[in-house]
Formats: sequence, C-alpha cells, structure tokens
Amino acid sequence: MSAAAALAAPALPDLEGWSATAILAWALTEFSPRIAVACSMQDAVVVDLAVRLDPAVEVFFLDTGYHFAETYETAARLRRRYGLNLVRLRPEPDAPVAAGGCDACCAGRKVRPMDRYLAGKAAWATGLRRTDGPTRAGARAVEWDGRHGLVKVNPIVEWSDAEVAAYVADHDVIVNPLLRRGYDSIGCEPCTVPGRGRDGRWAGSGKTECGLHAPL
Repeated sequence: MSAAAALAAPALPDLEGWSATAILAWALTEFSPRIAVACSMQDAVVVDLAVRLDPAVEVFFLDTGYHFAETYETAARLRRRYGLNLVRLRPEPDAPVAAGGCDACCAGRKVRPMDRYLAGKAAWATGLRRTDGPTRAGARAVEWDGRHGLVKVNPIVEWSDAEVAAYVADHDVIVNPLLRRGYDSIGCEPCTVPGRGRDGRWAGSGKTECGLHAPL
C-alpha cells in the first residue's frame, strides 16, 4: 500500500455506542459484496452476528498449517451449522516455519496471505475488542485501516468478557473447546500455551501481536 493510498482515508461515521448488529448492518449495506468477516476459530460470535444479517457473507480464516486440531474442528463445525461461505487463506509453499522464529512465521503465514486477500476488498470486520489488551484499547467501531487502504469494522469492540459469554450462551454459539481448557487466546499450536487474556500467546517471547492489526 503506497503512502498516498494510506492517506486517502474517507470520512467515516461515528458508530460508537451502536449495537453490534447495527454496526454490521451498516457495514454490509455500505460494502457488500466487497466485505469479509475475519474468524480465528476461537469463537463464532461475529460470524453468528453477521450471518443473521447475510447468510452468504464471506468469512475468511488464516490457515497457517500450525493450528490445533480443535481449531480445525471448530472451522468444520461452523461450516456445517451455517453453510458458511468460508475462504481459507493459506501461506505460500516456501513460507517461514515456526522453528525459524515467531515474527517471520507470523509474517509469512498470517500477514502476507491476509494482505493479498484484502487487496480485493473494501472493508473487513473483526472480533477485536478493547478489553483484549493495551494494544487494542484505542480501537473504534469503524476505523480506517491505512495498512490495507480499506475500512475496518469492529462490531463488538465495546463488549466485555461477560457480554461475550452471555451472547455465546444465549445463542448457542460455537466456541473452540480449548477455551474451556485454560486457553483464553488461541493461536498456533507451537507458540500458544494456556493463559489468561493474551498471556498464553507467544509465551516468554515478549510478543503481543502477530501483525494483523498493526498500523501502516
């Protein structure tokens, strides 16, 4: 993405305080069919919200090749329940491997595949929440993604852990079984251990983000 494109941010509405459903409804009206919903297969909260509005909405999953078996099983369950329009983004055959270091592995198996995919989109929706950690505390419901040159929609950005749990219970939302085994944040198997919040991700490395939500 060029610096000129990154600076060409459009005027965006302030949807702070809107419900998650209303935020997604706005985004789908504005950007369909050039919008996609990101799903890490940790839970299906945002997917469930989105498919209630548009059953055919495109959902993408970064298939790094290093996920837990439970994560792949969760993806299969989502496809069966929703008839999900799921796109699996896979890395290039020569992408860095986990043994070569977390930063290179995340860049090659997550960041670059998503960069290529989003180049054809106008907007993407995420499950990012402010309570995820300090690096996400300033996230907005709708914001400009200068890295990709498109609109980023975070419909549950204001939700607490209790609100997520309540939605899961009320709507029988599919969740990754690892959540019930002490994994509060689920990434790739070689670099994820049980932990509170995001403490189990890249444990001991000092790393807190894979780069998907990094600014330009």
